[in-house]
Amino acid sequence: MKNVIVNLASLENDLIPIIAIIKKHKVICWNGEMGAGKTTIIAKICQLLGSTDEKSSPTFAILNEYNCLGDKIYHFDLYRLKSIVEALDIGIEEYLDSGHYCMIEWPEIIKPLLPENALFIEITAQADKSRKLQILST
Repeated sequence: MKNVIVNLASLENDLIPIIAIIKKHKVICWNGEMGAGKTTIIAKICQLLGSTDEKSSPTFAILNEYNCLGDKIYHFDLYRLKSIVEALDIGIEEYLDSGHYCMIEWPEIIKPLLPENALFIEITAQADKSRKLQILST
């Protein structure tokens, strides 16, 4: 387990140690309260991985796709899904097996489908407005 504190003002520099870990995984699961900063942090990570595409929250679309230096990043927000069947209906297994990056917010509903080597990161808002990123598996 590793903890990293990130601040919005220095987000790019603060995330550099996380990038090295993320590059070893293709499925990254993000947990945290609503408003913890999951989408903001994922957008910056996508940029650091080489994506120049416009980033936005996939809350209503459920999935956004970004190009990244010959690779792809699939950014999922599964908050609105009610069952694993809904995830299967959007083809979640194909994305997970694609070999491309999958950044998944609210992954609990698909936990049985996740690969063994999925990386889990818990984001917690701190009193000073920073965020603690706790890497739960590597």
